Amino acid sequence: MIKTKKSAPAEKISFADQNLLKILCGEHDKHLKFLEKLASVKIKPWGNSLSVSGDDAAVLIASRMLKQLYGIMQKGWHVHISDFDYAHRILAEDIDFDLSRIFLETVFISSKKRIITPKSITQRHYIDAMRNADMVLAVGPAGTGKTYLAMAMAVSDLLEKKVQRIILTRPAVEAGERLGFLPGDLAEKVNPYLRPLYDALYDMVDMEKAGALISKGLIEVAPLAFMRGRTLNDSFIILDEAQNTTSEQMKMFLTRLGFNSKAVVTGDITQIDLPAEKSSGLIEATAILKKIDAIRIVHFSQVDVVRHPLVADVISAYAFWENENKTNKNK
Repeated sequence: MIKTKKSAPAEKISFADQNLLKILCGEHDKHLKFLEKLASVKIKPWGNSLSVSGDDAAVLIASRMLKQLYGIMQKGWHVHISDFDYAHRILAEDIDFDLSRIFLETVFISSKKRIITPKSITQRHYIDAMRNADMVLAVGPAGTGKTYLAMAMAVSDLLEKKVQRIILTRPAVEAGERLGFLPGDLAEKVNPYLRPLYDALYDMVDMEKAGALISKGLIEVAPLAFMRGRTLNDSFIILDEAQNTTSEQMKMFLTRLGFNSKAVVTGDITQIDLPAEKSSGLIEATAILKKIDAIRIVHFSQVDVVRHPLVADVISAYAFWENENKTNKNK
């Protein structure tokens, strides 16, 4: 006689506030349906309770997640469907993690009344690093919030008068295009390279206020070449796309730091647009500076991607393809 594996008994979770439970479940239970796909479980609402069934490990993650999100909602958090994705990824990595440490950690409230909070454990470490260190290097793939969170911290520090200005900079490296063929003077040629920094800024502060801060010199957006020869005091400085700095440019930037200033360097070492004969200043800096305790280096991975879920899959697919190509070349 063949023995069939018995499924584990469903876990029943009761909630005191039925109105909060309805919000937790989402309109037409869309949050629960999304969680069922994420965690490979079955969830049945029943009065003031939810019944969660499936594999033991999956049930444990889903149950703890529902309990914690409900508790966070009791403290005033407005839950969104994307929060289920973030919460599931966090608990899948660390089942004992307290989600309130992330969801109730407000970094900044933007002009659009959007509450900016960390969305992963690494993002939380990154925020702590920016608060406690004067120099932070953040390395990882696109969509992990490296530049966005740095911008939120910078705007928050400026508005709280912890610094007197924000300086946003990027290397103007040609990714298949040539600056010389672009119309206009130098400022107009490099402006497209700085556009992502403006986009992030306008997401924090409305365009009119941002324009006023820029005209007063309280926010400066400039190509990296413009940093040479300067000492930057009382500033929050962000160097974006740092994988495209040369060794000389990175050393020049890191030695611009003045008194009462913070420097945050962000980049993705899988997207280097430098000529083959040039070494990435970001790769060198992470190796050279890793033993300096006062400098924090934060490494992100595709687990921390907070864009559309497909972005993480795209990053993983490219990483797999590149590894396969390297393996085949070495044969």
